[in-house]
Amino acid sequence: MTSPATPIAAVEEYRSLSAASILVIDDEPGMRNFLTKILQPRARRVEQAASAQEATRRLDEAHFDLVILDNLMPGERGLDWVANQRKRGFYADTILITAYADLETAITALRAGVSDFVLKPFRANQILGAVERALDRKNLRRDNALLRRELSADIGRGQLLGASGALQAVRDVMKRVAPLPTPVLFTGASGTGKELAARHLHDLSDRAEAPFVAVNCAAIAPDHIAAELFGVVEQGDRLKPGLLLLADRGTLFLDEVAQMPLQVQAALLRVLEDRRVRPVGAQREMPLDLRFLFATNADLQHAVSAGAFRADLYHRINGFTIDMPPLKDRADDIVELASMFMRQFSEALGMPVLDLDEETLLKLRRYHWPGNVRELKNLIERSVILGEFPEEFAGSGAVTGVQAIENLELVTQRHIMHVLDACDGNRAEAARRLGVSRKTIDRKMALWDA
Repeated sequence: MTSPATPIAAVEEYRSLSAASILVIDDEPGMRNFLTKILQPRARRVEQAASAQEATRRLDEAHFDLVILDNLMPGERGLDWVANQRKRGFYADTILITAYADLETAITALRAGVSDFVLKPFRANQILGAVERALDRKNLRRDNALLRRELSADIGRGQLLGASGALQAVRDVMKRVAPLPTPVLFTGASGTGKELAARHLHDLSDRAEAPFVAVNCAAIAPDHIAAELFGVVEQGDRLKPGLLLLADRGTLFLDEVAQMPLQVQAALLRVLEDRRVRPVGAQREMPLDLRFLFATNADLQHAVSAGAFRADLYHRINGFTIDMPPLKDRADDIVELASMFMRQFSEALGMPVLDLDEETLLKLRRYHWPGNVRELKNLIERSVILGEFPEEFAGSGAVTGVQAIENLELVTQRHIMHVLDACDGNRAEAARRLGVSRKTIDRKMALWDA
């Protein structure tokens, strides 16, 4: 509780306020204008309501992070209004302004979910301090919920690494689409890095400082996915926020979207069209400000034809498609990726780095990687744990480290051998693709004794 006898140190920056939407409810115009004058220069949005009825209409129209209200208003006490709104769907944090703070009022306020009291009369820095604390707690709850989820799901934050032409083409497309609100559908085989690409697109957008929430639709039980996504009203009219609300103002990435149950597909379609979400068991819808990204390794058009995926949802999420190339089509990145994974797992596991000699790098480059980047990552992790590469990738070359990775002759060898493999050993076709003579290929192969 904040009282006049407990001064709060002046705060130079109110960082949580800058992104907040606040509703001020008071029947006295002077108090409403005073609070608005204090908050408006610092907050993202501040609105006023002169009565409980007007406040209810405001909540029906928009979502607010914080509500500041007077307890004594004509027609309905502030605490009674809060309790009634909880039953309809009111989930903003609340600061109660009151001239009387007896024990009964305090107990009633706690039961209603009020975050803080501010006793009249108060100074500007007192209300700012109470607002900042309430918003900090709200943001901390969201951050903790997202962090617990990431830790339990073992969600990686790797880099979208590589300089191959195939990956650079993907990067170029993402730069163009990042500033737009258009939904993006990432397609491609399993293990091609669809989530990493989605994170990269989020980082390029104007939402980069807001949450990025990744959801694997195939990993959530069908009877729990609606509550997990949209939230659920629990006992005591308390909201357990869904992932859409936790991601508000940020980016929501729905992976394996083809695995979503048809009933949830219908609810998601309404969210995409209306930009509002109704938690399970709630009476009131809540506005959303979200960028939606999707991913699948399935053929969604086939799923639509088979009746397993809604056609209207497919057309809604397919605003822009980015197809992630398989690792075999970005073979120039294999050596760089292997080197990065080696460093990462050595540091994370506290185990020695294995030498990536020229023979091992050549074998890695020539392998076709049906499991894509994920298969390469798993191979390096197992090798670090076991202290050696499997026989099919083991090498006994004398050149290791940076020299093995960057030596021009070895880079040329790996590239020519990869093209030859792609041509099924046809040297004439390989020479044509490489833009060199057949004699050049024969001379190189003789030099390498291949």
